[in-house]
This record gives sequence, structure tokens and C-alpha cells, in this order.
Amino acid sequence: QVQLVESGGGLVQAGGSLRLSCAASGRTFSTYTMGWFRQSPGKEREFVAFIFRSDIFAYNTDSVKGRFTISRDNAKSTVYLQMNTLNPEDTAIYYCAAGPGAGRSSHEYLYWGQGTQVTVSS
Repeated sequence: QVQLVESGGGLVQAGGSLRLSCAASGRTFSTYTMGWFRQSPGKEREFVAFIFRSDIFAYNTDSVKGRFTISRDNAKSTVYLQMNTLNPEDTAIYYCAAGPGAGRSSHEYLYWGQGTQVTVSS
């Protein structure tokens, strides 16, 4: 069992930055792929990025276009999402997820955090 707790969301002006964190419980953190997803009102949950290790990662390039960076610190059982040049379209609840061998599909993830709200004002 893995418990995930996100933090770092908030209100930011367009063009600003935020760094989301997701702290995981359990001793198997390093074996899981960690993903970030987001969901806006009235829209389906959208893949943002995942990371397994520093050389195995992927982004939703259409949405984040080099503005976001995912990273992880296995010693701290934490995954991060650095978000730069934010725009109002990035407003959403951001969820952290964990799953063995997971990828871009939310169905591949076993564990989910409660989400953290990111609001970008114009």
C-alpha cells in the first residue's frame, strides 16, 4: 500500500511558477513509476508527466511544451513537478499517482493522492 500526499498548489499569476511535491509512504517508492495528472472542471483527467528514473520519463508535450519538469528523490520518497510560465489553461487539480510499470494512461496507476489545486490568474 502506498499513500500519496501532494502539496505546493496555490494561486499564481500568468507567467509565474509553482513547484508541486508528492510525498509517498512505503518502502517501495523507487520501484514505482510516478505520474502527474490534472483535471479541470468539465474535462477528463489529463496526463501531464511520468518518471521512473532520471532517464525514463515522458511529458504531455502538447500541454506542457517544455514548461514543466518532473523529477524524483528516492531518498525522500518524493516526486516533484516544477511548473514554469504558467497560463490560465493550466488551472486544474493536480494529482500524483504511483504504479508499477505505468505510463501515460491513468488506468495504469494503482495509487492516487487527494490532489492539489493550481489556479493561474490572467
